[in-house]
Amino acid sequence: MVKLYITAAVAALTLSAGFALADGDYTKGKVKKINADAGKVTIIHEELTNLDMPAMTMVFRANEEMMAKMSEGQDIEFIADRVKGKLTVTELK
Repeated sequence: MVKLYITAAVAALTLSAGFALADGDYTKGKVKKINADAGKVTIIHEELTNLDMPAMTMVFRANEEMMAKMSEGQDIEFIADRVKGKLTVTELK
């Protein structure tokens, strides 16, 4: 009986991890401009499926840690989301 519970728990964790990965699809882009003083980065990006946005150039918020990993002209893969109503880079590869 214990083995059944463990198997069910592993299956549940596997499914929940799979859904998290689906939500975390990275988008390809190119850093056009960094404005560290304002905490903003301009990115030319492919479609943002999680935000239902077509490919375009737009400005995102980014924290110091994220901006430190970026340079103008750099090709990146990133995840963006709405944080307190602002489009924000939340993860970088």
